[in-house]
Amino acid sequence: MGDFSQKTAIVTGTSGIGRAAALRLARDGARVVALGIDERVNAEMAELAAAEQLAIRVEKADVSVDQQVRSAMETAVSWLGGLDIIVNAAAIHPFGTVVSTDPATWERCMAVNVGSIYLTAHYGIPHMERRGGGAIINISSVQGFNCQQNVAVYVATKGAIHALTRAMALDHAEKKIRVNSVSPGSVRTPILELAARTYGGEGVSVEQAFQRFGAAHPIGRIGEPEEVAELIAFLASDKAGFVTGADYRIDGGLTAAIGVK
Repeated sequence: MGDFSQKTAIVTGTSGIGRAAALRLARDGARVVALGIDERVNAEMAELAAAEQLAIRVEKADVSVDQQVRSAMETAVSWLGGLDIIVNAAAIHPFGTVVSTDPATWERCMAVNVGSIYLTAHYGIPHMERRGGGAIINISSVQGFNCQQNVAVYVATKGAIHALTRAMALDHAEKKIRVNSVSPGSVRTPILELAARTYGGEGVSVEQAFQRFGAAHPIGRIGEPEEVAELIAFLASDKAGFVTGADYRIDGGLTAAIGVK
């Protein structure tokens, strides 16, 4: 994989895929600022980075809030000395239909899952331009293509990420800024744990639910955050220099299958 020793990155989300991506980039030499809202989760991220002596700085920020993202970006770029990579992994996953989802939940999910991508790009792309280019990776989901019931606002945000990724890629290609999205299937993250607790059934453990979720994937298991992080690292690297405006599914064959047997 590419050498990130001269690269700087901002990653949103300090658990799940965001955490794995930050660690993966830093292990290959990048200097990383990780943005997260939960102090306990942020502390866990900082402890992991310190244990490996990685150049990761964890900042508390609600990435859906303009002023907090702007302030965090200024702090991050000051410490990093510039910006080459943005990984947008922060997300929330409410359950509900358009009837059962209340307006505040709808707006919050849109603001976190989609609005944060706008904000990090709005404040980050000018710094990338000064470096002569960069790479942005937006974490979407297979649910932006095919979806379950009772997840209306979540899937709306994931479909929006696909469209926004294409728009950003076209708008900023001239400045050598590449923008791609990654659409995972079921991956061992706090969001999947929430799904396991919600739909696992009475007396079913999270791990048992994970096994059932995994059985729906042709490869026979759920994915790991570190596997998604490898794809993110490739897309962030110079090896992906001709790759922009695309979505990459990492779903164990889930969306390749027809659900009739």
